[in-house]
Amino acid sequence: MVLVYEARESTRDVDAIILEPPQAEMVRELARVVSAERGWMDEWLNDGAKGYLVGLSSGPVVFSAPGIQVRRPATAQLLAMKLSAWRDDIDIADARRLLQEMSGSREDIWHAVEPYLVPGDELKAQYAFADLWETHNGDN
Repeated sequence: MVLVYEARESTRDVDAIILEPPQAEMVRELARVVSAERGWMDEWLNDGAKGYLVGLSSGPVVFSAPGIQVRRPATAQLLAMKLSAWRDDIDIADARRLLQEMSGSREDIWHAVEPYLVPGDELKAQYAFADLWETHNGDN
């Protein structure tokens, strides 16, 4: 949200999902090295967002180097994650910003988001989306 959408000036951490679990400990160790070198908090690389990740979208590559490729989720998936979480003003502001990036009718956008919703949180996300849509577009 910070890098791609300039939603705010900074963030406390970087959300990351490690797609090859056998590599997770190596990634965590490298993150500890970076935090020590830079004087950052140990938890700067946060994999807690995986609880809101359903499926994998083909978002654009934001960084690539030998042995690593970093992609961001598609906008619809990011919006689904924010709607599933819907915890605080940051999630709401982020969701509002993501909705501005999407085009189409209410139904079109909902159908793009729906496959990425966390099972069990669909109703919460639906209410959050309705509130977000009405705030952004009125009752249309």
